Amino acid sequence: MAMPFARRDIEAAGAGAGNDDSPAAKKGKPELPGAGPALTRSEAFAFAAVLTLFIAGIFCVFLTAPRREFGQILRLPRNLADVRLLKDNLAVYARDYQANFILGYCSIYIFMQTFMIPGTIFMSLLAGALFGVIKGGILVVFTATAGASSCYFVSKLIGRPLVSWLWPEKLRYFQSEIAKRKEKLLNYMLFLRITPTLPNTFINMASPIVDIPFHIFFAATLVGLIPASYITVKAGRALGDLKSVRELYDFKTLVVLFLIGSVAVVPTILKRKRTYE
Repeated sequence: MAMPFARRDIEAAGAGAGNDDSPAAKKGKPELPGAGPALTRSEAFAFAAVLTLFIAGIFCVFLTAPRREFGQILRLPRNLADVRLLKDNLAVYARDYQANFILGYCSIYIFMQTFMIPGTIFMSLLAGALFGVIKGGILVVFTATAGASSCYFVSKLIGRPLVSWLWPEKLRYFQSEIAKRKEKLLNYMLFLRITPTLPNTFINMASPIVDIPFHIFFAATLVGLIPASYITVKAGRALGDLKSVRELYDFKTLVVLFLIGSVAVVPTILKRKRTYE
């Protein structure tokens, strides 16, 4: 969903890269302002290979799908009007060819989240509109977790220069916070997933770079995305009443999410209190 918090998923980037070409210098120095991410030839090749595999996989999924309203399936929702149109056009298709539709939906959602393509919040709304809160919620949590995991491994392979270029300050902050919370890392990651403290896209990309183990990343993502997914999918059931995606996360909703997220860090606070005593 990304995941559910679309407005925190895409942010403006910083800059950075030093002049030393040694691997140690590249790892430790920010890039020069205005410079792009310094991908090596092997990293660029790996990125192109992964992207090609994803596109080929999606092409095969839609190649085997029933041709009825095929053009409508290929349309990605970019706003609420698109979601409403897709709901009207695909309601019958999703009912008659449910397995094909879900396979296509999952492949597109995972692709978008893996390569940081904005718009997954509209896909989540569409799931709620077509499948309801329970079934749609399960579908969104599954695809969002799978997409985040895919993004994690792509970033582990080639993400360091890209993250250092896009979010240099956030990366340094994140690394220092992770270093301070090694013993209760799952609690901290749950808090980040539940609340809009850091963008989900950044968390997906930066986690392998700051050495967050995948099992912790996966567990925190799977559980932490449930509250926001529920909010988005439930809104999809009342799509006609929704005027803007900003209405999904008003002040009251954000307070509730922070309260839920705070529960995850209570064990850490209690442990620190016992330590000081």
